[in-house]
Amino acid sequence: MTENKAAPAGGSILVVGGGISGLTTALEAAEVGYEVFLVEKNPYLGGRVAQLNQYFPKLCPPTCGLEINFRRIKDNPRIKILTLGEVEKVDGTSGNYDVTIKLNPRFVNEDCTACNECVDVCPVERNSEFNFNMDKTKAIYRPFEMSFPMRYVIDSSVCKGSECNKCVEACKYNAIDLNTEAKTINLNVGAIVWATGWEPYDAAKIDNLGFGKYQNIVTNMMMERLAAPNGPTKGKILRPSDDKAPESIAFVQCAGSRDENHLPYCSYICCMASLKQTTYIRAQYPDAKIYVFYIDVRASGQRYEKFYKQIKEDKNVFLIKGKVAEVSEDSGSGNITVVAENAVTGEKIRQEVEMVVLATGMQPTTKDVKLPADLKYNEDGFIINDFEKGGMFAAGCANKPADVVSSNQNATGMALKAIQTLVRK
Repeated sequence: MTENKAAPAGGSILVVGGGISGLTTALEAAEVGYEVFLVEKNPYLGGRVAQLNQYFPKLCPPTCGLEINFRRIKDNPRIKILTLGEVEKVDGTSGNYDVTIKLNPRFVNEDCTACNECVDVCPVERNSEFNFNMDKTKAIYRPFEMSFPMRYVIDSSVCKGSECNKCVEACKYNAIDLNTEAKTINLNVGAIVWATGWEPYDAAKIDNLGFGKYQNIVTNMMMERLAAPNGPTKGKILRPSDDKAPESIAFVQCAGSRDENHLPYCSYICCMASLKQTTYIRAQYPDAKIYVFYIDVRASGQRYEKFYKQIKEDKNVFLIKGKVAEVSEDSGSGNITVVAENAVTGEKIRQEVEMVVLATGMQPTTKDVKLPADLKYNEDGFIINDFEKGGMFAAGCANKPADVVSSNQNATGMALKAIQTLVRK
């Protein structure tokens, strides 16, 4: 007896954003037979997950999950990747959208073998935004070792172009064209999934916590890069002012979150991110003292609660219920004094540490710059899904703060919603 399988309905799906939610959405739709266009504004896929050292629930490196997804994308001809792409306009209605996309030039074509000879001769340096400006790359660079596509890209804002031309001369494969220009393409798609992700809240806006003023205060995402083997310090956690191995570190929870002057909501992941980062420090510095200042610890689910209890048992981790009011620096040592009121005892605490990590929250990329489509947002800038209207959907952190597991689950659901749009077309 032959099994009858329903063939996919006609139409394509556009996924905007190549982070973990966008990758999951694209793969789930493509692997059941739909054509997918995946547009990413960066020159690489992977989003914020690519910047992590480890992620829950298994504390494995992002290379683990991303490498599998990149392989699945390579093996699936139904997925068309458009990096350095920006959606400029969306017209039409559910089931029939006309989308205008601007593709910015990479200046490096598919013949690139990532041999690195162009980098060796490039005379210009730039700050690495991937590492939150904690180190530099050349004007022609690869964002990180396993970046996909496996090609270099040129930062045209600093490149000297034909005035220099050294990278062009060094390339044996004629893979570099400094005269490449931006181009615009139009797509007709039946459904759109916005997986535009999040960005760390700007800690410099939080006046009382000293970020940008004192060198030894970093953010939680900067800590991820410091701990990552492919980060600015090759995985060694060192304090920025003098590259010293820190003997004491304070984590300041809700840095700008749950604060009507900054982010009024809980960003969901910050507590677990800081507890996870205590394990980074403990692995390198078994005797370091770690102080975690918190309003309350939010560990959602049995697995996270178990992890929280495990951290509490560490005799060198001190969990202090109290909101940090201010910080100050000893100009001689570079040490930071954290001032807070213990909410349990009522006493004022002044704790001197060698380094401070601010647990800054998630802000949607759509907070200040809205997307060129007919979408609804809540007051915090997250996209509200209108399932009754259908056609366009927000996945992952474009819809609400979420961890990697929740983002993947949500993205699978949004892939199904997009497919249903095409089926009903």
